[in-house]
Amino acid sequence: MRTRFSAARRWAAPALLAAALCGAAGPARAADMAPRIPITEEILPNGLKVLLIEAPKAPVVSVQLWYRVGSRNEVPGVTGLSHMLEHMMFKGTPSVPIKEYDRLIQKAGGNSNAFTYQDATTYFANLAAHNLELPLRLEADRMRNLLFDEKEFAAERDVVVEERRLRQEDDPVAALHEALYPVAFATHPYAQPIIGWMSDIKAMRLDDLRRHYRAYYAPNNAVLVVSGAVKPAEALPLVRKYFGPIPRGTDPPPVRAIRPPQQGERRVSLRKEAQLPYVVMAYPVPNARDPDSLALDVLETVLTGGKSSRLHRSLVYEKQLALYAGAGNQRLSSDPHLFTFYAAPLPGKTVEEAEKALEAEIERVRREPVSDAELQKARNQIEADFVMGQDSVFNLGRAVMSVELSTAWRDFYEYLPGIRAVTAADVQRVAQKYLTQDTRTVGILVPIKPNP
Repeated sequence: MRTRFSAARRWAAPALLAAALCGAAGPARAADMAPRIPITEEILPNGLKVLLIEAPKAPVVSVQLWYRVGSRNEVPGVTGLSHMLEHMMFKGTPSVPIKEYDRLIQKAGGNSNAFTYQDATTYFANLAAHNLELPLRLEADRMRNLLFDEKEFAAERDVVVEERRLRQEDDPVAALHEALYPVAFATHPYAQPIIGWMSDIKAMRLDDLRRHYRAYYAPNNAVLVVSGAVKPAEALPLVRKYFGPIPRGTDPPPVRAIRPPQQGERRVSLRKEAQLPYVVMAYPVPNARDPDSLALDVLETVLTGGKSSRLHRSLVYEKQLALYAGAGNQRLSSDPHLFTFYAAPLPGKTVEEAEKALEAEIERVRREPVSDAELQKARNQIEADFVMGQDSVFNLGRAVMSVELSTAWRDFYEYLPGIRAVTAADVQRVAQKYLTQDTRTVGILVPIKPNP
C-alpha cells in the first residue's frame, strides 16, 4: 500500500480555533459566516459522476478519482484484491511507462498517492490549478489501459505481504481489531481486512486482479472530484475530452450482505507479545442514512473530544487507570458500522478494571442526560473540525466524497444544521438504544512474554 488513511468521519481542526469555538456559544458561529461552497455536478453519458468543488483560496487543486470498490466488495478466498490493485495502478500503461505517473506529477510540482478502505479505492494528485489537465489525462488512461505484468505483480505481492506483516501482524492492537471484526460482523464483508488475509495474498493470481479491474474500474462505478481553484467552464471540457470516450462498463454486482442481528454479547481474546493489555468494545450502529447517526456523533465527542472529555478525564486523569481511552463512531460507511470504546490499562492495572470503567461511563450516559455545557462544547468542537477541515482542498474533496459514498454529496451541507439540532435527550436516547450489552462485541489483548 502506498499509503493508508482512516475513513474518518470528520476533519482535523487546529487547537486554537477549536478552543475559540468551544468557548463561543453565541449565534455568530464561524460556519454561519462562511459562504456555502459551490459544488457543480455533471454525469457523463458513460456514467462517470463529476463533482467540481470551488474553493479558490489558493491556486491549487486536488484531483481525486474514487472507485466504488473496496474490501466490502470482496469474497472469502480472494480478499485483498482492491488493495493489491491500488498498488498495480502505478505499474504503467502502454503510453505511460512504470514510474512515469509519479514523475510527471512531481515534475509539475505536485504530489500523488492512493488509499484503499472498506467502501472505496481512491487515487489523488494535488498540484497547481493550471496543471489540471495532466492528472485528468493520466487517470483516464489508467482507468482503461492498465498493464498487468507478471513480474511486477509478483514483486508487488511480496511488498504487500511485508506490509501486512508490519501493519497488522506485528501491531498487537491492529491484530486485535482484525480478530474482532469477523466476530462483530459475522457474514458481512466488513469482517474482512482491507489488506486481505495473508493466505489470500500469497495465493492471489494476476488473473484475479484483471477480473477485479474489469469488473469495477469503469466510469459508471467512479466519481471524479476536483476541489480547489477549479472553474467548471474550464474543467468540464477537459473532463469530457479525456473521460468521455471511455465506454460504460457492466454494472458491478451489488453487495447484498446484511449484518445478522446479534442476540448476545460476543467476546474474543488475543494472546500476543505486547507492552500493555488493551480492551475494545464494539456496538453496531446505523450509518449516515439514519438521523440517529448525528446524535451518535455528538455522543462520541462528549466521550472522547479532547482531554476534558469524559473518558480521558475519568480513566486517564482521575482514576489513573489507562494510558489512553477513547471512542469512535463510524457513520460515513456504505453499510451500518460500529461505535467502539477502547482503553489501554497502565502497568499494574488490568483489562477487567478498564472494561468496568468503560462500562461505568456507558451506563452513566445511558442513565442521565449530558449537561448543557457538555452538549454545547461537543457541538462547537464538531463545528470547529468541520469548518477548519475545509481549509485543505484535499480534505475538502475527501469530505464531500465521503458523504457521497454514504448518502449523497448534498448532505454535506446539512451536517452542521443537523448537529446543531441534536439535544441532550437525543444523546441519551441513542445511548440507551444502541449501547446495549446484548449487541456488543468485546475484544481483549492479553500480553505474553516473547519467546526466549
